[in-house]
Amino acid sequence: MISKKQHPILTSEDLAPVPPSQRTWGIWNYAALWISMSLCIPTYMLASSLIEGGMNWWQAVLTVFLGNVIVLIPMLLNGHAGAKYGIPFPVLARASFGVKGANVPAILRAIVACGWFGIQTWIGGFALFQMLRIWFPSLDTLPAIFPVSWALETGPAIAFILFWGVNMYVVNKGLESIKRLLVFKAFLLPLAAIALLYWAIKTGDGLGPILSQPSKFNSPVDFWAYFFPALTGMVGFWATISLNIPDFTRYAKSQRAHTIGQAIGLAPSMTLFAFIGVVVTSATTIIYGSTIWDPVKLVATFDNQFMVSISMMVIVASTLATNIAANIVSPANDFANISPSKISFKKGGYITGVIGILIMPWKLIADPSGYIFTWLIAYSGLLGPIGGIMIVDYYFIRKKELIVNELYLYDGMYHYNSGVNRVALFAFIIGILPNIPGFLAAVHAISSDSFPTWMIHVYNYSWFVGFLVSGIIYRIGMTSSKSIKK
Repeated sequence: MISKKQHPILTSEDLAPVPPSQRTWGIWNYAALWISMSLCIPTYMLASSLIEGGMNWWQAVLTVFLGNVIVLIPMLLNGHAGAKYGIPFPVLARASFGVKGANVPAILRAIVACGWFGIQTWIGGFALFQMLRIWFPSLDTLPAIFPVSWALETGPAIAFILFWGVNMYVVNKGLESIKRLLVFKAFLLPLAAIALLYWAIKTGDGLGPILSQPSKFNSPVDFWAYFFPALTGMVGFWATISLNIPDFTRYAKSQRAHTIGQAIGLAPSMTLFAFIGVVVTSATTIIYGSTIWDPVKLVATFDNQFMVSISMMVIVASTLATNIAANIVSPANDFANISPSKISFKKGGYITGVIGILIMPWKLIADPSGYIFTWLIAYSGLLGPIGGIMIVDYYFIRKKELIVNELYLYDGMYHYNSGVNRVALFAFIIGILPNIPGFLAAVHAISSDSFPTWMIHVYNYSWFVGFLVSGIIYRIGMTSSKSIKK
């Protein structure tokens, strides 16, 4: 229950602590959550993009596995506060960034989630387009209405907007309407993946030729030059939820429930689904003579119209379920944190939907290079510093002790200076600075020789660099600062 002393601007039903009586999630709830979220098209594309980038099957699978084991660590660490106090991510961030300063990590994390919402919506919309074009071939020949620089064809754009509208309808109706789709996805998407695996093995003359596809790297130096940014991208894939995992662990029966549930649900399911993506993508090289890393485009090449239609329907439905569960819940809470009394969960969902269009998601996943080096690594360089600051604050500064009621007060112990912890903001800025030259080079805003080579290459480790630099600077700053009240 929300205390009467809590400021109404900092409080809402969505952001209030979950009482112990309502914390009912057990081990298998968290395992099922991760299995459900892992079995999605971007996971498949994650692994298949590594094949397209030059890795062989075991290099790709191992990279995915290592990335998920690494990101599991901050996920479990951040999840502790949610399970102990029943608070969501935006409220937990107030302890380190201040009651007003917490809007900075909340908004940054929300914008990244908007990007993922846009990507998932584009995938679902493109699958819808592939299904419709079978029965309405004229969709392929619609006149171009968008600027050439947008790289957006009319037919896919129409399907994208239609699918976006379905997502917004679900937001309007409430999350209860997605439960049946989650069940639908839990059964049908794994079956569809297994069917695709069977097709790849049969058509590619067995696993032998598929798994014998060699690495495309000419030397160990070339491999390591690709491996480290790829590993950072794998960590970046779940870097968003490694921050806002308290949004889910606040419902945990115990620390043990979410710890074991996440451990058995995340890495194994991601690795298994990644293996399927790797095998199928490797098979396309044998079958078609070129690598097809996008499963929607792959299924669209099949001759059987009925099979293509059913496959696309499965992709559309499962993508809708994943999108709402993974990419609406958290950013809606983050936007609500800006002004809890004015922005409801539903309004936060609408904001997410609009930004998801504005980021032009079709460009983010146009090719594997952009998917990993521009999208995954870039935003991991923003979220790594936030994770470092929050974990250092909770474990080293607070010793896992928070005064929950104070998190909802403007004039409480987490007020700092006008509601902002300047030490946290300074540490955050210092943490992202080393990655800026490499990012600018990656998006071709500058030439790669504008800075020393080592400064450009730091970007390949952006999440790790940001996490460590910001965490260390924050620990030093807070240890010597008088702003923290113990």
